[in-house]
Amino acid sequence: MTAPNLRDRYLQDAINTASPAKLLIMLYDRMILDLGQGEEAFRNGDREAGSAKVMHAQEIVLELRTTLDVEAWDGAPGLASLYGFVLTELIGANIARDADRVASCRTLLEPLRDAWREAASAGT
Repeated sequence: MTAPNLRDRYLQDAINTASPAKLLIMLYDRMILDLGQGEEAFRNGDREAGSAKVMHAQEIVLELRTTLDVEAWDGAPGLASLYGFVLTELIGANIARDADRVASCRTLLEPLRDAWREAASAGT
């Protein structure tokens, strides 16, 4: 196997064996990474790369929103609303190639990612 194939296999194995909490954190980590890279690309004038990163982050937000069980806990409807807001902001930011709006979404989501990580580590 070549190095890229080994890396892909390792990543797929990590995803397949991760707990639901770990998967959630992996999604958040990737979303935050995409937003940071998208923001940087927009600031550097690389519209294509910025758009691709922001669109991938949008896909993650959409996945998080659609898989959220709003009946599971009292805070779930508020989280669903937050995801809807972020999705709308990212769509607008992508259309306008607005690095500041991307940064605002990242800033909004980072503490949430950190809270999920803390909750997951408390549960182990």
